[in-house]
Amino acid sequence: MMDSKLRMSINVGLLAGVIMLGVSAIGMVETFDQRSLITGLVTLGQLLLFVPPLGAAYLAAQRSKETDPGRVMLHGSVAGLFSALPLVALIFLTVLLPNIREQLVNVSPALISILTFGQGAFVGSVLRLLANLIMGVIGSGLFLLPSRFRRPVINGIVGMFAVAILSEMLLNILRPLPDNLVNFFFGSKGVEPITALLLLVTIPLLSFWWDLRGRDAYQKRWASLPPAGQQRARRGSQLAGVILLLFLPLILGTYLTEVVDNVGIYILMGFGLNIVVGFAGLLDLGYVAFFAIGAYTMGLLTSQGPLGIAGTSFWLALPISVAAATIAGVILGTPVLRLRGDYLAIVTLGFGEIIRVLVTSDLLKPYIGGAQGILQISKPRILDFVFVQPQDFYYIILAGCAFAAFVSWRLRDARLGRRWMAMREDETVAEAMGIHLVVTKLLAFGMGAAFAGMAGAIFASRLGSIFPNSFNLLISINVLSLIIVGGMGSLPGVVVGALVLVGLPELLREFAEYRLLIYGILLIAMMIAKPEGLWPSPVRRREMRAEDEQIQANKA
Repeated sequence: MMDSKLRMSINVGLLAGVIMLGVSAIGMVETFDQRSLITGLVTLGQLLLFVPPLGAAYLAAQRSKETDPGRVMLHGSVAGLFSALPLVALIFLTVLLPNIREQLVNVSPALISILTFGQGAFVGSVLRLLANLIMGVIGSGLFLLPSRFRRPVINGIVGMFAVAILSEMLLNILRPLPDNLVNFFFGSKGVEPITALLLLVTIPLLSFWWDLRGRDAYQKRWASLPPAGQQRARRGSQLAGVILLLFLPLILGTYLTEVVDNVGIYILMGFGLNIVVGFAGLLDLGYVAFFAIGAYTMGLLTSQGPLGIAGTSFWLALPISVAAATIAGVILGTPVLRLRGDYLAIVTLGFGEIIRVLVTSDLLKPYIGGAQGILQISKPRILDFVFVQPQDFYYIILAGCAFAAFVSWRLRDARLGRRWMAMREDETVAEAMGIHLVVTKLLAFGMGAAFAGMAGAIFASRLGSIFPNSFNLLISINVLSLIIVGGMGSLPGVVVGALVLVGLPELLREFAEYRLLIYGILLIAMMIAKPEGLWPSPVRRREMRAEDEQIQANKA
């Protein structure tokens, strides 16, 4: 009878194989293979095929709980080997069924060539089995490393591929340097082998030094400072961060500043939705409606076209747009005061769809343009200076994000913030404690809508024209997703979530068709591995860890 631990390793390996089969069958491997990571050696498509067996072997070695290194290597090798079986089955299926593309359109000869390393079906299958077996050995070998070495090595591997994936961004930043120097380290896309080797050596050494001495030395030095010295150090680091943010456009250039502007718009919306969902616990799926109201109000007030009604300046129209979105938030909040959970989500979703239908309807076309939108929206102006370039709008967006972060921070620690959190935990108990639920909910909806209106107003002025298709349901889903990934109720989490879900896909635009798939995978992974988020609030972290500790205690 087969050992249960060995069966577990086989199952883990087959699961990894099914994952690789899935990403191959939907065309991700073939598309990503066009992006080079290490010039002439590794592509992003190959990385998709190497990571699952490596992770499966590490997981199998960990779950085996074996103490004998030979047994650990056996479990990792078995997981790696079995992860290749679904791909081998796909390779031979294309031989047996030459017309398989009629059902699986993405199973192309190019994909099979990638899976077989450019060899025939038999030789390629043997090579695929051997490659996944090697990945299994490496994965279990990583697990066998002592903990003080394992983390630096993993940091080195992850850091090397992270630099390779973000090489286009780094090339834009390093463009002022001599071409010979840049070309020595970077290819047209990806890094040169010498760069990969340097990263693979340097990052583990730095990580090992930090774990061995650096962290303790820093903590001792910090503890030796008097309270006044610690406060000065904090203010110094904050001042350095502010200076970096002010000069960031000069470092990044036009294209990357445009990406940062897009991230900033989502951060501004994220701060608003974080109040509604993260602080107050009110699930709002129609948040894009307030974003659209702010944008259309700005468009109508500042447009120089036939739909413009006032010809006002950006600075006068901005508070009006925020006020319009706030009023809409209160109007939405009024009929849903008694709703909770899924029912509240459905009603807010309906409100967002109502706004979308209205802006595309013929009824309001003479007033807001219908499908043709609003054109010739004026740019912000201070005296003779007109904000046109991405570097110019960066400072407006930065000011809006800073204002939203400050207000959210003050509200979170104020009496109103504590009322929101009490209502989020249990509305019945909060009401019994004397919290006025009607006012508290309306304030949450109003404040959240205000920041969405501000983001919409800046968005409209930045583009110079707005159209209904810019305000679909996916905007609400994206903002909600970045809050979940970053950490609900966490202000830094909003920033981190926007960078991961908005900034990174913008830097990898050639793979935009798989953005929603990556969103779904990331959300599932976050809910399983780190449900509190990448940068959770202290309260949320304690809540999630307390539940985990209670589960472990019950199991014991």
